[in-house]
Amino acid sequence: MSYVGLFLSGAVLFLNSLMLLGKADGKSVGVFNIFVGSIQVIIPFYLLMVSDQTNWELYNDAAIFLFGLTYLYVGTTALKGFEGNGLGWFCLWVAIIAVVYTITSIVHFHDVVSALTWGMWSFLWFLFFLSNALKKKIDSYLGIVAFVQSWVTLTIPALLYFLGVWNTPSMARIWTYVLILSLLSFVAASLFKKKIAFKKEPEVKEISAA
Repeated sequence: MSYVGLFLSGAVLFLNSLMLLGKADGKSVGVFNIFVGSIQVIIPFYLLMVSDQTNWELYNDAAIFLFGLTYLYVGTTALKGFEGNGLGWFCLWVAIIAVVYTITSIVHFHDVVSALTWGMWSFLWFLFFLSNALKKKIDSYLGIVAFVQSWVTLTIPALLYFLGVWNTPSMARIWTYVLILSLLSFVAASLFKKKIAFKKEPEVKEISAA
């Protein structure tokens, strides 16, 4: 995906995280999802028409569709008030595809940063599956993960590319540590959430006399 696409995706994911955390209205965020999603569906269609149709060009164009279709689905679901189970199962499919992109980044491209990034995106799509298809009550945790990823996997890398400092060995090392720390923070937040849930006292139901 182009870095302009990453930049716009960062904005969408940032707003989606605020929606999940209850800080932004779902319908207004849905409009922006549809706007960016439409762009990220139209552009890859154009790229397909002018490309040489080589396997790696199709591989890169398909990645844009994954984001564009997700945003369109999220936006439509939010605006129309649809049940999210269809979106959830779609996100599971995308999460599996993202695992393939993760493995390819390591095995074929030997790109640790891309592999970590795709791994984090796969984890995020999987959380959307748990929330929408299996109705797990993880919106606050999902919102935190989406918020962090909107910056460390999308917005900041795009900005660093625009500034001409992204594709350097030193930045690759730095960002590897950033992504690993982000993953560790997700694990810590999950464990903390489970610990809090475990400590909650069970509700005591009042028994009225017959």
